[in-house]
Amino acid sequence: MAIINNVNEVLHRIRVKLYPNYLSTVEGAYIARADNEASLSIESVCAALKNRGGFTGNYDDLVECVRQFFDEAAYQLCDGFAVNTGYFSIHPNVGGTFDKITEGHDGKKHPVTFRFRARTPLRDLAAHVAVEIEGIANVAGYIDEFTDVTTESVNDILTPGGLFNIAGHKIKLFGDNPAVGVYFVSEGEAGLRVKVGGHLAENTASKLIGVVPALDAGIWKVEITTQYAGSGNTVLKNPRVIESAFTLTVPEAAS
Repeated sequence: MAIINNVNEVLHRIRVKLYPNYLSTVEGAYIARADNEASLSIESVCAALKNRGGFTGNYDDLVECVRQFFDEAAYQLCDGFAVNTGYFSIHPNVGGTFDKITEGHDGKKHPVTFRFRARTPLRDLAAHVAVEIEGIANVAGYIDEFTDVTTESVNDILTPGGLFNIAGHKIKLFGDNPAVGVYFVSEGEAGLRVKVGGHLAENTASKLIGVVPALDAGIWKVEITTQYAGSGNTVLKNPRVIESAFTLTVPEAAS
């Protein structure tokens, strides 16, 4: 882990691409989005700690201890405790509103969620991050954010059976080609693509809302195949594929 001192040196780098700004509430012609690499798993971080960070213990023991820590942290969160890791904290939250003090808890009306907050050490590290702009992103159509409604996470977690909200540009599902649809593509099993079934709750040029299909634990990307040209009822002769720059993780089921 990088050490913060009084010298404002560059210790980390984030690569970004620029996208046209279509938000009326935000000034400026372009907005920056991280050009994400694959999400790191517990195994990946532990391997980095072993190979780069100088950890001298047993790798398999390290992975198992980290897994047990997170399993216990999740257990404590579900008992109503906040968990502070030093770099970020996680807080249980009950959403919705209650009409009267005698009203009982309704899981759909008052969903239980978990919120993440960056702590001071992590915020301080931002002063030592250099941002490298790698040019303009492909604006023929792109996926900006994937929100997992169950966990309220963005571009991170994927919950099979839960709702998703995809925000982007020119992503409307349009055309009669059977390939048109939203897909989740496995990063671990070559050729595995799972299509979202049923009708989408919302299908516009900038937003898609639907239900995540049954997926195995692992790393996945989002693909949108559409014949939408970008305006009106113009249909592209051949479907185009829009792939997310980020990956999503379906966590292993808790033991």
